[in-house]
Amino acid sequence: MIHQSMTSNLSFYISSVSHLSSPLPSLSRLSLRCCSSLPAHDMETKPSQGLYPLHRCKTIHLVRHAQGIHNVEGEKNHKAYLSEDLFDAHLTPLGWQQVDNLHKHVNASGISNRIELVVVSPLLRTLQTAVGTFGGEGYKDGVNTPLLMTAGAGNSDRPAISRLNRPPFIAVESCREHLGVHPCDRRSNITKYRELFPAIDFSLIETDEDVLWKPDIREEDKDIATRGVKFFNWLSTRKEKEIAVVTHSGFLYQTLNSFGNDCDPSVKNEISKKFVNCELRSFVLVDKCMSSSDPPMTNYPGTILTGEDASSDIADQK
Repeated sequence: MIHQSMTSNLSFYISSVSHLSSPLPSLSRLSLRCCSSLPAHDMETKPSQGLYPLHRCKTIHLVRHAQGIHNVEGEKNHKAYLSEDLFDAHLTPLGWQQVDNLHKHVNASGISNRIELVVVSPLLRTLQTAVGTFGGEGYKDGVNTPLLMTAGAGNSDRPAISRLNRPPFIAVESCREHLGVHPCDRRSNITKYRELFPAIDFSLIETDEDVLWKPDIREEDKDIATRGVKFFNWLSTRKEKEIAVVTHSGFLYQTLNSFGNDCDPSVKNEISKKFVNCELRSFVLVDKCMSSSDPPMTNYPGTILTGEDASSDIADQK
C-alpha cells in the first residue's frame, strides 16, 4: 500500500474513447487539476486547454475487469456479496468472451504493441483479465518463455498464456477494490498466484496472506479515493510512458471522481463515469510538480545567435 498525503499536482485528461513487494517509491506532494472552465466572454483571451512538456506526460489505459461470478450473483441479490462462495471471484465464461473481444481490440488498435507495462490488482478476476487482454497467444511447445497464466488457472477452461513479446506485468495492492467485508474482494495467497501466473511480478506485495482485508470493516469511499490518488502519483514516477492498469469499478469510480473538478461538467462526467465490465478508457496523466526525472527525448536546444542573424526580439533589446 502507498502511505502519503492525498494532495496531488497531476492533471488527468481523456485521450480517446472507451472500448465496450518491495516498498513503493516515495511520492511527492501533488493537487488535482484538469483544465479551466471559463465564461464565454473570456474564451478568446484565456486558454481553456492545458499545455505541458511531452516528457512530463504518460498515456494510461484503464481497464475494469471482465464479468466475474460475483457480478452475476450480486445483480440477483446484493447480499450475495457476503457469501464465502464468492471468495476471490474468478471470471465467468461470458467474462472470458469479453476478454477475448478486448484482446482483439487492443491488438487491432495498436495499443498492445505500444504498452510498456501492465499494472494489475492482485485479485483473480483482474489477473485473468490482464493476461487475457494484454498477454501473448497460447503456449507453444519448444518456446522457452515464462507463462503469464497456466492452463485452467482460476476455474477456467483456458489454455496457457505466453509472455512471449509482451511487456512486464506487475501486481500492486494499491489499485485493489474496496477492502473488507465482501469475500469476493479478499485475495488468495501470493504463493498460489505465483503458481498460476508465473510471469507476473508480485515482488511489490509485502505479505503472502491478505492482511489488508478485514471481515468487519469496509473501506470508505473517501479512503479508496485517497489510495487511488496516491496510486496515480506512483504511476507518475514510473519510467514507462504508456501503461495499462487492470483494476475494479469501485476503485476507478472513487479515484477518477477526484479529477476534473475545474473542468466543464461534461468533461468531468466523461472522466468519472462508471466503468462497465471489461471497458477500456485511455487518458493522459500529466506530472506538474517534476516527480518524473525523465529528460525530454524530442527537444532540440538550437543555437543562440547574437550577431547579424539574431532574432528580431534580441536585436530590439540592444
